[in-house]
Amino acid sequence: MKRPLLSAAAAALLLSPLACDIQKTGNQLLAEKMMVGTVFSTPDVDISAAALAGLDAGTLPDGGIPDEERISLPGQTAALVFFGTRNGEGGTPQPLTDATVRLEANGLSVPLGNKGAGTYGLTSAPDDDAGVRYQSGATYRFVATQQGTSYVGLVEDAPALEKIDVLHPPGGYVRHTARQGLTLRRPTVPAGKERTLGFVTVFALRTDGERGESTYTNLPTDPLSLIKIAATPGEWQQPTLEVPGTAFPEPDSNYLVVFQTTRSGSADSDNLFYGSALLVGTADVGLVHTGP
Repeated sequence: MKRPLLSAAAAALLLSPLACDIQKTGNQLLAEKMMVGTVFSTPDVDISAAALAGLDAGTLPDGGIPDEERISLPGQTAALVFFGTRNGEGGTPQPLTDATVRLEANGLSVPLGNKGAGTYGLTSAPDDDAGVRYQSGATYRFVATQQGTSYVGLVEDAPALEKIDVLHPPGGYVRHTARQGLTLRRPTVPAGKERTLGFVTVFALRTDGERGESTYTNLPTDPLSLIKIAATPGEWQQPTLEVPGTAFPEPDSNYLVVFQTTRSGSADSDNLFYGSALLVGTADVGLVHTGP
């Protein structure tokens, strides 16, 4: 008579984690609070004055760009979070402006500034000890606290840099024709691994090396569009990306192409909406010069 009872007890123990997961997912599906968060990192970029001027740089020497003609564009890591309720007017998220938000990673906890309209963020240089830092393989926790209750989103295993070969020719920059598209081919994914999300942004670059306005991006910027990425990521997991010719509108000009390899995450705490979207990634950067 005891054996069936023991079997039932053993089955209950085995099924209890599954039951907890189902209950947690059910709570998240009904949760009203939602979060959309990003952590994007770009490295320091060195470009030659000759390349910036469109001169023939030939092949870079083994030591890289000579010091006398090096222009350095400092890297940065930017964290941005939108926190709100998912059922606002007209079905759009309603921002919550009275929260405190922090990013936790690598044993650090970094507060994000309240930017208004439910947006919280911080941008840091790589050597900023008190700022946001990027580390591949790390787990990032996005924590919003409102009226004493915390809501947590999670991204695990931040991706490593994914190098795009076409952005790194021997001369140090890409010679290109204005108003012509550019094809970016991503490296082969190791067997058994899922391809990360890939986003491209192109910036005009001034002759002094300062970054200008963006001329193209395939990264959605509003919360609803970012949530759609988490639900249907396939468009951003293709092995080849096509940058349209409109990204390079002017001849005899310079453009910075930023390729962001990104891993997505979602709600971790029971009280955060299941469809919350969190993205963490780092970037490869290349210089494009359009001929006259």
